[in-house]
Amino acid sequence: MPTSRQTRSLNREILRLAVPALGALIAEPMFLIVDAALVGHLGVVPLAGLGIASAILQTIVGLMVFLAYSTTPAVARRFGAGEHGGAVRAGIDGLWLALALGTVLAVVGSLATTGLVSLFGADPAVGHQAVIYLQLSMWGLPAMLIVFAATGLLRGMQDTVTPLWIAGIGFALNAALNALFIYGFGWGIAGSAAGTVFAQWSMVGAYAFVIGRLARRHAASVLPQREGLRGSAATGGWLFLRTVSLRAAFLATVVVATSIGTDELAGWQVAFTIFSTAAFALDALAIAAQALIGRGLGAADELFVRRVLGRTVAWGAWFGVVVGGTIGTLSGVIGLVFTGSSDVAALVQPALIVLAVAQPVCSVVFVLDGVLMGAGDARYLALAGALNLVPYAPALVAVWLLHPTGAVGLAWLAACFFGVYMLARLATLGWRVRRPQWLTAGA
Repeated sequence: MPTSRQTRSLNREILRLAVPALGALIAEPMFLIVDAALVGHLGVVPLAGLGIASAILQTIVGLMVFLAYSTTPAVARRFGAGEHGGAVRAGIDGLWLALALGTVLAVVGSLATTGLVSLFGADPAVGHQAVIYLQLSMWGLPAMLIVFAATGLLRGMQDTVTPLWIAGIGFALNAALNALFIYGFGWGIAGSAAGTVFAQWSMVGAYAFVIGRLARRHAASVLPQREGLRGSAATGGWLFLRTVSLRAAFLATVVVATSIGTDELAGWQVAFTIFSTAAFALDALAIAAQALIGRGLGAADELFVRRVLGRTVAWGAWFGVVVGGTIGTLSGVIGLVFTGSSDVAALVQPALIVLAVAQPVCSVVFVLDGVLMGAGDARYLALAGALNLVPYAPALVAVWLLHPTGAVGLAWLAACFFGVYMLARLATLGWRVRRPQWLTAGA
């Protein structure tokens, strides 16, 4: 049993990593909020165009987030093993992979912009604004992906403070440049895209400076290594498949919500936003788990790894209880806050109560996901992601076929996602951490 001193020390380590990570995570969506606020003053048409372009960009970027999640454990293992030069080299290989993927996506995306926007069937004026924004923004994709990988490198080196500073400076620069380009230069929505791309590449410059100093300090080569690139691509490929399964579950749920009715779709958006906000906060704890688990396995300290597992799961469960209680208490007014409609508030309340009851399960799932990512158990996460869809797909089809409407229909959809799907994830992840296979020690 760990002593109270060991527990306090581990609590401090978790907080040291999680709190700055949360700050950096908050800065990321602020880019889009600033864009929306500034473009919104140009009129409804540019704002609608931004909505389409942002949906496309967020989908691409969401699928590429594996670059951070695969780099962190690779670096942390070597860091824990005392191979600091090897740790930095592993991260730099991730940067090269991000640059290669980002360049391909930028070129292909730029050529496919018009076709992608046309899939939304928007009004021609709205589509034109979306194309303007998206075509410019595509050239920021390599920068966004490099930032993912660079953040993963520093997290693996047990540093979440530097990414917070860089994200904060990038956010401030983005806001200032967008205002200047949109209104000072009169570039309209193109100014918003140009300002964001410039800010993204400036963040790359800041990371290049920081990582360059790390490479010199630890005598690590900044050139790509074939073996390192192959390893990053293999791990990243499995995590990409995991992300695809998650996106498939999210999109399928939206499709069923759409089939039930417009009001129910709006209600589902409210419930899912609350779910996503809680998940967003838990990501910081999962990031701390990734870094500490990777470091512990690299140092072959299984006792430390198990302590991190137990502590982060306990924190996640308690967070789930607190957040679930808050959601349940406020379930009658949350819909009013989002829409101002008492009808929507009544419609969404049962679904929010389902979410409140399921929140402890959801919270533990997010933490276990981070634990297994930190262990580099990417292949299992991909296979489990596909396995989780096996019970969820028929449950979702049943809701679609039975077609319940109103508050009852939305509550059944919530029970399907927050119950069946999240319980399936808890079962597959919980089964894994109770077995020894994921505890593979060494750099």
